[in-house]
Amino acid sequence: MNVKIEKLVYGGDGLGHCEGRTVFVPYVLPGEVVAVRPTERKKKFVRGQLQHIITPAAERAVPLCPHFAACGGCHYQHIPYPQQIEVKKQILRETLSRLGRVKWEGEIHAHLSPEFGYRNRAQWKVRSLGERGAIGYFRSGSNALLPVEQCPIVSPRLEESLAALRGLLGEARLPATLREVELFADDRDEKLLLSASCTEFAGSPAALAETLRAALPGVESILLHESARDRFELFGPGHIMYRAAGAEFRVGHLSFFQVNRHLVDEIARTVAAQATGGNALDLFAGVGLFSAPLAAQCEKVVAVESNEAAARDLQANLEPWGAKAQAVCADAERYLSGVTDAPAVVMLDPPRAGVSPAALQHLLRLAPARILYLSCDPATLARDLGQLTGAAAGSTGRYEISEIHLFDVFPQTYHIESLLRLERR
Repeated sequence: MNVKIEKLVYGGDGLGHCEGRTVFVPYVLPGEVVAVRPTERKKKFVRGQLQHIITPAAERAVPLCPHFAACGGCHYQHIPYPQQIEVKKQILRETLSRLGRVKWEGEIHAHLSPEFGYRNRAQWKVRSLGERGAIGYFRSGSNALLPVEQCPIVSPRLEESLAALRGLLGEARLPATLREVELFADDRDEKLLLSASCTEFAGSPAALAETLRAALPGVESILLHESARDRFELFGPGHIMYRAAGAEFRVGHLSFFQVNRHLVDEIARTVAAQATGGNALDLFAGVGLFSAPLAAQCEKVVAVESNEAAARDLQANLEPWGAKAQAVCADAERYLSGVTDAPAVVMLDPPRAGVSPAALQHLLRLAPARILYLSCDPATLARDLGQLTGAAAGSTGRYEISEIHLFDVFPQTYHIESLLRLERR
């Protein structure tokens, strides 16, 4: 079928119409006429695969990566970077309005990133192909390995590490049971945290760790996982240090940290600038990337994190602040149920699933003067804003949005990271 693309939607697809049904197809641009092979047909919509472009958009760009469209990691390399930002702004506005009934006509402050080489973390799959192993990513929409020779969006040190791992696999120096390698680089792109998973340890874990350490300069700590027995072996301190926003953070193998090495500082400083005076509550605090800057701005901050590994890092990272900062290992909803005094500001940085309805109700009960919400998914953000602003049916929300920031944490992809400041009416 031939389809004219009307707009791009969240998830990376372009949207058009054909024979009374909505058609979704990736790797296209608005205004293009494309030939689509249907892969899924429903009563009201069709999902398809791009066959070829009949009428290309004048602004269509040539992808930098030879694996683009085969690998599922990037979605926008065919779109010039300035247009990627405008697309994300449009999708954010439309999603807030359509799903949350929240209309925002004000400015969306965009914080841009270098287009490539921005990721400080990479996770590669490993599989046996013939007599040798291969490393790469899963092909788009499948669990089949796509071997890759390069990945332009990762940092230079991670790109070097990918080449070194390919060399080890080519020389059959890594076990056939190896399934995944994850690397995290520090702020200088020098030191590395390496985690690897095997179905079972085919030999000495210590020997495997030594092979990896010798081939990858800068590896500070190695965590090996044997999935068959859920067994871990650690070689090294278990963490590296990452400097950001005027502080130093311990980041362990099992802890989350912002992946865009160019925007870490800017996100943390923007959050801190929204909170001055009074007490702060940092929910979903991770290792404390926002807790430490908030401690510098506020009278006291309580940081809450449910992941035990991250909570240990959080505790260590807040020690320099003494009584001004308290780390709590608890579920956000359970913690909020016991809070009676409203903090001046609440920081929310939830996972993709957003904030639970019960936690939102506790926030509405406490009614802090200001809520800062950092979201990585506009759909769950819209849902939660509907409750906080009172736009959703039955909501008792009484907040209004005063500012929206868009941090382009993931250039070349459809992912949207946004920070919203909400004030109590």
